[in-house]
Amino acid sequence: MKRILIGILGIGVLLAPAPDAAGQHWPQFRGLNAGSVADDPALPDRWSETENIAWKIDMPGLSWSSPIVWGDHIFVTTAVSAADDEVQPIPGLYDPGEHNGSVPANGEHRWLVYDIDFETGAVRWVRELHRAVPDITRHLKNSYASETPVTDGERVYVYFGAIGLVAALDFEGEEVWRRDVGTFNTMQAMATASSPALHDGRLYVLNDNTTQSFFTALDAATGEDVWRVERDEPGHTWSTPLVWENSLRTEIVTAATGRVRSYDLDGEVLWELGGMSLLTTPSPFTSHGLVYISSGYPGGALRPVYAIQPGAAGDISIYQEVASGLQEGFPGSRTYSQDSHVVWAYPLLGTYNTTALVYGDIYYTLLDRGFLLAHDAATGEEIYGRRRLEIGNGFTASPWGYNGKIFLLSEDGDTFVVKAGPEFEILHKNPLNEMALATPAVARGSVILRTQSKLYRIARTE
Repeated sequence: MKRILIGILGIGVLLAPAPDAAGQHWPQFRGLNAGSVADDPALPDRWSETENIAWKIDMPGLSWSSPIVWGDHIFVTTAVSAADDEVQPIPGLYDPGEHNGSVPANGEHRWLVYDIDFETGAVRWVRELHRAVPDITRHLKNSYASETPVTDGERVYVYFGAIGLVAALDFEGEEVWRRDVGTFNTMQAMATASSPALHDGRLYVLNDNTTQSFFTALDAATGEDVWRVERDEPGHTWSTPLVWENSLRTEIVTAATGRVRSYDLDGEVLWELGGMSLLTTPSPFTSHGLVYISSGYPGGALRPVYAIQPGAAGDISIYQEVASGLQEGFPGSRTYSQDSHVVWAYPLLGTYNTTALVYGDIYYTLLDRGFLLAHDAATGEEIYGRRRLEIGNGFTASPWGYNGKIFLLSEDGDTFVVKAGPEFEILHKNPLNEMALATPAVARGSVILRTQSKLYRIARTE
């Protein structure tokens, strides 16, 4: 695999941010440290449908949003159809057929928010926010409630892109405000999945669509617009924006099929980067003073990973695909910026659905077809190449790590536990025997894991 290393010496890379020491909250998609969890001997590394299960409850509807946790509250969203014949998802990568795998809704849906008691699994409250037949189609493996909510400990904020609804609820389940930001199709009619981001009293919502792609900042207290910018994007992004508080400034990084863009807090573009794959789902995240960005549609000629240091300005692209197709060599036409802030990059390391994990000093890539790779997080040097987890298992949920182990949840509901570090070793496999696409939450000595029909709190019971 060809790799580009740029400007490694003298970049002043910061140490990785410490994982959440308190471990009490998991307020957003992948938590506060992008899946890197503080060591805790109470956390389980073995489970099954009956082993180390504090509780499990049925969750109605179809939704691939992740659970979030704040103290005694677990918040979960879902979309429940009144029809009995909704097309159900199937695991794996497959030929999507003439309609790109998109399917219409067969009945009226109800969009719900649940507050579940952490200790007991009892439903504290459930609120219906909308009821209608969805106007847009979804990909067979997507849902009409795939965006993960976010909380600041006072309110929980939800975004249902399939109906254009953004809403804030207090912890008693009362609606504080709601906004209609518009319902839009994606280019291949696959529905939405980009989760909102929250920072310093603002809620950031990203929607790339076929009508007019946009990125907006809302006042978290009132739902009023702070700013809204139009985006020149081709119509599909499922990546969640990242608020990056780095050593120089605070910026909001968005990854998309057309270009990566970083905005300042007023919505002005600071820097941008071309050279992404056909579809973009992985979310930017930060560690070791760098921001990591990737995309990787299977079979695409360019499936990149970038590690970028603070302070970039303007266009920092290093890979450029030619519109008419790849020319001789890889990746077609290629440009290099002498003052680029790209610290390291690979043209063929990106993933389709999963977001990578930095745990310790290692950048772990979980390929959707079940391979794990490891690279040095600071330099990009390969530690080990492709290692197969299991033939026949696909992966959509993003990995997480704690207690010297990496956890990899397959679409079949099997969690592979791999030893962290330079030597690849599968320690064991934890089966739940049901399809799982949602990335779990980890808080208070427990893993909160969602399968297609159930929500589990997994914790040591002995």
